[in-house]
Amino acid sequence: MGLISSLKKTFRKPYKTVSVAGAKELLASGATLIDVRSAQEWRSGRAPQARHVPLEKLQASTAGVQKTRPVIAMCQSGVRSASAARLLAGKGYEAYSLRGGMSAWRQAGEPVR
Repeated sequence: MGLISSLKKTFRKPYKTVSVAGAKELLASGATLIDVRSAQEWRSGRAPQARHVPLEKLQASTAGVQKTRPVIAMCQSGVRSASAARLLAGKGYEAYSLRGGMSAWRQAGEPVR
């Protein structure tokens, strides 16, 4: 294996990034949506099907998130969800980060409660 191939493999993300439309497809197929934002952010509006698992709680435990289904992590803009997806992928989950987070979800006109 060449140096470039080795570097690509070393720095490859262990999770995938997904758009709102892609997340909706995954959810329709049985994926789990977790919202890793703070409690205050969660109370300000959330995707109806999301489970609240703050990032700091997720770091300590996977909080009962099933490994048998893909997991989509959502935050406000996509930064914390990328950390959550990386963490979940490292624990053997099929993990995704929602690109643009809750901001993108709202902008796409998806329901918020």
